[in-house]
Amino acid sequence: MKARKVTGLEPAMRLDDAAQRMIGVRVAELWELAARAQEPGEVAALHDTRIAAKRLRYLLEIAAPVLGEYAAVAGRRCKDVQDLLGDVHDCDVMLPRLDALRAEVRAADATALAAAGGNGSEPPHAAAYRGLERLAVETVARRHRLFAEWLELWADLQRKGFRARLEHAASERVNGL
Repeated sequence: MKARKVTGLEPAMRLDDAAQRMIGVRVAELWELAARAQEPGEVAALHDTRIAAKRLRYLLEIAAPVLGEYAAVAGRRCKDVQDLLGDVHDCDVMLPRLDALRAEVRAADATALAAAGGNGSEPPHAAAYRGLERLAVETVARRHRLFAEWLELWADLQRKGFRARLEHAASERVNGL
């Protein structure tokens, strides 16, 4: 996912002013993507939301010294989103790999059984099927749990006014800097 362009930045701008402009764009980006990531099948939207949270987190971490205290707290909340959606993404990457591995083992066993003349012998990798299937089932279950946690985390952040607090943090300034 390509980041939205931030307009109006000038090389001579103060960091706090530039950060405010960039944070506004990154917050809008995160909210738009998170709204699309509310269904379990929205794999790309979930991953893009994770990337948007990561971009906002790093921006908040860099700008925290010149913004108010909440910028650092908000960065940690973005890290929570990033970490949780990273775990969801790991499941999304693992499941197709497991499917491919099961297909590979099946094909190898079919070839071996065909070469043996189909005499009713046990497939060479019969135990592997059970292990791969169990791993797949556990991965699906884990993804379901993680997705439910994502919905809960996002609802909690919204309930606590995370967006408004982020926008306020972006407009704060540390005295003397």
